[in-house]
Amino acid sequence: MTKAYLIGILHDATERKYTYRVTQNDESFIYFITAMIRKMGYNAWIYREGKSRNVYVVEFSKFILRDAKIETRQNKIDYVRGYFDAEGSVPKKPGARMYIYFAQKDKKDLEEVCSFLTELGIKCGKIHNPSKKNDPCYWRFFVRCESYRDFAYLIGSNHPRKKQVLEMVI
Repeated sequence: MTKAYLIGILHDATERKYTYRVTQNDESFIYFITAMIRKMGYNAWIYREGKSRNVYVVEFSKFILRDAKIETRQNKIDYVRGYFDAEGSVPKKPGARMYIYFAQKDKKDLEEVCSFLTELGIKCGKIHNPSKKNDPCYWRFFVRCESYRDFAYLIGSNHPRKKQVLEMVI
């Protein structure tokens, strides 16, 4: 994986003075991110948040992404994959109607991801707020049904649960 992927997953991260913290309840995904960072030649550390919580954290230095940019086609693919792994969704229940969507409070971020997907040939729905009454700052967009297979092939996922659902689309 690349630095572009890490930039994508930062949308679900906490920023500290010198580090980024990515939290997940899926421990294997946290180990995947850690292994990826170490494979790039940097250090990352893992810990569990609280004694009884199933929340795992990988923390790593901001220095890793100091000069990282999203410029090439492959960077855009990796970035969107990371963003999807952090802020995207697919059905959790087996047998549920298939969907692929991205959600985020930062509308500009979503517009960028939607733009990258469109540039890559993936058809997307409109960015919308599903409930202005409940949360006026919450935005999402769906990948169109006719692009599910293209999304699964081109973007895919490294998140264990999402990866499994997308493999069923292929």
